[in-house]
Amino acid sequence: MFETRLVRRAIVSTWAAQPHPSWATLFHISYGSASPLQALTHRRSAPISRLRTGVRITDIDNGQPCLQCEGACSGFIPHPWRKNCTSCKCPREAHDVCHEEWVSVRARLGLKADSSGGPVPFDPRDRGLVWAPPGLPSHKVEEYFSMLPEIMVPRLGSPGERYRDRQLAIQLPKQDLARAYCRHLEPQHSTSADDFMAARNEIALDIGTVQEVAERRLECGGCHNPLNYGTLAVSASKLGLLYHPACFQCTQCRELLVDLAYCVHDDALYCERHYAEQLKPRCAACDELIFSGEYTKAMNKDWHSGHFCCWQCDESLTGQRYVLRDEHPYCIKCYESVFANACEECNKIIGIDSKDLSYKDKHWHEACFLCNKCRVSLVDKQFGSKLDKIYCGNCYDAQFASRCDGCGEIFRAGTKKMEYKTRQWHEKCFCCVVCKNPIGTKSFIPREQEIYCAGCYEDKFATRCVKCNKIITSGGVTYKNEPWHRDCFTCSNCSTSLAGQRFTSRDEKPYCADCFGELFAKRCTACTKPITGIGGTRFISFEDRHWHNDCFICAGCRTSLVGRGFITDGDDIICPECAKQKLM
Repeated sequence: MFETRLVRRAIVSTWAAQPHPSWATLFHISYGSASPLQALTHRRSAPISRLRTGVRITDIDNGQPCLQCEGACSGFIPHPWRKNCTSCKCPREAHDVCHEEWVSVRARLGLKADSSGGPVPFDPRDRGLVWAPPGLPSHKVEEYFSMLPEIMVPRLGSPGERYRDRQLAIQLPKQDLARAYCRHLEPQHSTSADDFMAARNEIALDIGTVQEVAERRLECGGCHNPLNYGTLAVSASKLGLLYHPACFQCTQCRELLVDLAYCVHDDALYCERHYAEQLKPRCAACDELIFSGEYTKAMNKDWHSGHFCCWQCDESLTGQRYVLRDEHPYCIKCYESVFANACEECNKIIGIDSKDLSYKDKHWHEACFLCNKCRVSLVDKQFGSKLDKIYCGNCYDAQFASRCDGCGEIFRAGTKKMEYKTRQWHEKCFCCVVCKNPIGTKSFIPREQEIYCAGCYEDKFATRCVKCNKIITSGGVTYKNEPWHRDCFTCSNCSTSLAGQRFTSRDEKPYCADCFGELFAKRCTACTKPITGIGGTRFISFEDRHWHNDCFICAGCRTSLVGRGFITDGDDIICPECAKQKLM
């Protein structure tokens, strides 16, 4: 929670708050990234002139490129009274500022010449440097800078030169050092400003000197570690202490004190900016010290009473509500025009006094957050989105929700879904079509558009043996397009397994070769053995008698009669030659 209030400052730099009891604090409630809405609790003071006092001096920072905008800024254009660039709104020190209007930092600070240090015995630019510690011999300059981070060494054309320029602007603001640069100092407070600057210059402000450590067992005034005998150290005469060059820093901002300029307050080192802020408030808008007895305090910062304004339009926010965005205050009108979202339903701006309901980078007024079909309010209700439109749960389900392939009902949110290929079921609907038992995670067998458990599928569709009527799980035999277990496919007479063996059939029944011959085959007249024909065996028949091909021989000479003429002799057959001999 932030507030603004007028502050009356006494000569001893104390202040007392005077909030107005009648103001109420308001809040901006939003379903999204909300900014706190402020209510100011101070009264308007007399306006402050926005014309600089003293001699008008051209700001040489004008046109300098911004180092943060990467080319988007056309160059530094000073705001009429803020410390920011009008073009990109970045602060002045974020630009490539330079400061050449003073010959030396001592002249910039308005200090008297210091004869003790002596003049610089050489021009630093001859050494490729923008600045060198005064009075330090040239052969010691590189030793001094070797004790600093390279980024802070002010070599010509280097990042160190730009770093020094920025630190000059930050640590030694021109408006703190000379009244001619104070644009918002009222004439009646000029004396206070002169007294402050004179007292600071006399009591607190000084420039350090670099010298060799001439004694042993000395310690650094910053880190309190030992100073090596014979090395270079920075002397702060107002404190009577020596510092490592890298430890000569401002107590508050922890930056190296630029060009060794420092102020002393409560036995501590400060840059001039932060020293001044220990004693005087500084306007967060124009960056000048406030010497007026009345000023505005808001957002934990101090402001000239006429400078607490909208960051966009510069209209005063004194006594007005404002919205804080990116640490900058905006009036209601500017905030809504720049940052407020447009309602997806009515296309009107969602003001700060309205709830902003958001979903997937889309925003609605509370009253416009409705189902696209039935127009019921969706505030604090479940809803679905389809094709950039929002629907209540019932309408979304009716139009877009997937349905169960078992019962045809939709899948409600949070319902378990069973899926197989392109089909889906409620858990209770995913059951066997025969026994109706839920399958769950057990094995199942799909057939056409129906699902069967393993048992029911086997009962209905599995192959069964024609002999035992049991299911054939593996190793079956097919005979005359009918399935048999291997163990069931046996000779109909002797029950010997016929799997892998030669067999024949009689009256649709299978028989092994031996049984078939014994039971049904003709018998050879010669050897009396059955003529089975298995394996392609040929036989000869004559007058109801039958012979194996090999057994059809002459009873006399034992020669084969196959393909020859023969003569019967009772039960025997003989060749013609044997018949002639028998007749002779």
